[in-house]
Amino acid sequence: VHTKSFHIHIKYYNQTTEWLLSRTRHRPKIAVVCGSGLGLLADGVTNKEIFPYADIPNFPVSTVPGHEGCLVFGILKGKSCVFMQGRFHLYEGYSLCKVTFPVRIFKLLGVETLIVTNASGGLCPDFKVGDIMLIKDHINLPGFAGQHPLCGPNDERFGIRFPCMSDAYSKDLRKLALDISHELDYTNFVREGVYCMVSGPNFETIAEARMLQVLGCDSVGMSTVPEVTVAKHCGLRVFGLSLITNKVSLDYSREEKVNHEEVLEISKMRAEHVQMMLNTLIARSDQLDEGLNVN
Repeated sequence: VHTKSFHIHIKYYNQTTEWLLSRTRHRPKIAVVCGSGLGLLADGVTNKEIFPYADIPNFPVSTVPGHEGCLVFGILKGKSCVFMQGRFHLYEGYSLCKVTFPVRIFKLLGVETLIVTNASGGLCPDFKVGDIMLIKDHINLPGFAGQHPLCGPNDERFGIRFPCMSDAYSKDLRKLALDISHELDYTNFVREGVYCMVSGPNFETIAEARMLQVLGCDSVGMSTVPEVTVAKHCGLRVFGLSLITNKVSLDYSREEKVNHEEVLEISKMRAEHVQMMLNTLIARSDQLDEGLNVN
């Protein structure tokens, strides 16, 4: 059931957490949110335990093609992980507290690091389709308009009323990812940039895209920022990665139009590289574990 409530009572978080803890032997320290067409990031996991969202109490369900709708627990590169194969979006009719419900469940499960991935449109003129952008910062446009996952009563058990977002994305994890991209010889398609969230579901008009570029956005998409905001609020370390699946149209003379099928096709093409980069990052993440809440 879609909920428009600004607030979810703690009992629902506890109920869902207890349900999962009683059914899996895994105690993940790393959670990965798989973006459009990137569900195969969980393919390398061993000792898998899979829970369809529809079976998990209080969990929303994915309604978008390219989002499978399963929570996958298992071991990857010796690390206990949980993967969200499919995320939730504001445009599906969910409130942002429902969109971010899984992040707080991860916190209660004992997760310490959240890795978020997405498919986005490139605004930076230097970006090419198929580039991987490491997210160094974001612009939360829905948040400016009052669509924010932390609206409503603040629950001190998760975090403070006014959290700082200037260091939302871990510099250490980003540096490690850049080092890995050099080792894997990915430097010709790995970038860093600022991600902007819009609510969707329509793709941007040319005038909107031009405005976003002026604001300093390098790519634009319809997700990720709510999860990152809630993760940061509850003390998780965050790494974000955006796959540039199309170039956003900035020119009225251009004829081509973006579509979701094209986005999924590019995701499929580059998914192996994303998987290799994240697998290596997860394998080495314990190098940084001493400074968990320090970016």
